[in-house]
Amino acid sequence: MKGTFYGIGVGPGDPDLLTMKAVKAIQKVDIIIAPKTEKKDGSVAYNIAKPYLKDTVKIVYQVFPMVKGFEKDDAAWEKNKAEILGFLNDGKNVAFLTLGDAMFYSTYIYVFRLLAKEDITVETIPGIPAFVAMGSHLGWPLVEGDDVISVIPATADKEKIEKVLSVSDNVAIMKVYKNFKDIAEMLEDKGMIENSIMVSRCGLPDEKRIDDIKAHKNNAVNYLSTILARRTPEK
Repeated sequence: MKGTFYGIGVGPGDPDLLTMKAVKAIQKVDIIIAPKTEKKDGSVAYNIAKPYLKDTVKIVYQVFPMVKGFEKDDAAWEKNKAEILGFLNDGKNVAFLTLGDAMFYSTYIYVFRLLAKEDITVETIPGIPAFVAMGSHLGWPLVEGDDVISVIPATADKEKIEKVLSVSDNVAIMKVYKNFKDIAEMLEDKGMIENSIMVSRCGLPDEKRIDDIKAHKNNAVNYLSTILARRTPEK
C-alpha cells in the first residue's frame, strides 16, 4: 500500500500556532520533507515543527530553486518529486513542511501540482499566514465593518501595487525584503505610511518590530518581513 503525502502549513514561527491536525499528521509520518534554499542551511519550517517530531522520523532536506523560471528548467523539481514518490511507493507516509499556509505563496503549491498528476493520496493541512498572526499579536484589526483588505506581494509590478493601494482600506504586504524602500514610498504617497507597521520573523525568537517605517526605509530587512497598513482617515 502506498503512503499518504501531507502538505502542512506550520504557521509563521511560533510552534504553539500549529493546528492540532498538523501536529497529529506530523507525529504519524515516516518522512519529513524540509524545504531549503540553495543559499542557506537548515529549514525554518522544520525548526518550527521540531518540537512535535517523533524520534524515529527521517528528515530529508530538499533544495527548491526560486519559482520564477520554473517552467523553463524543472530538473530540480522533478528530482525532488521522484524522491518523494519513491518514499510513497515504499509505503511511507510523507509530510512536506511549509511556512504559513500551504496554499498561500508557498513552494508547496508547485509540489502539490506535480504530485496531483500521480496515483497517490494527498492531504493538505492549512496553517496561519504571517499577516493573520500579526493582527492578533499586535492588537491590529485586519478588517472591520465594510473594510476591504488586499494581500500584496511586494515583488509584483509597481503600477499594479499602486492601483491596489489606491482602492484598499487595509493591506498586508509580503515579500518586502527586496524593495522595502519603494514600498515605503508608495505607502507614503497613498497616505498609509503613518498607519503602518512591519514585523520581521513573526513568532520566532528574534522577531523584530518596526513602527516607524518611514524612518527605516533605507534599511535592509529580513526575508521573512510583512507590513500591515491602513489608510489614514481624512481630517
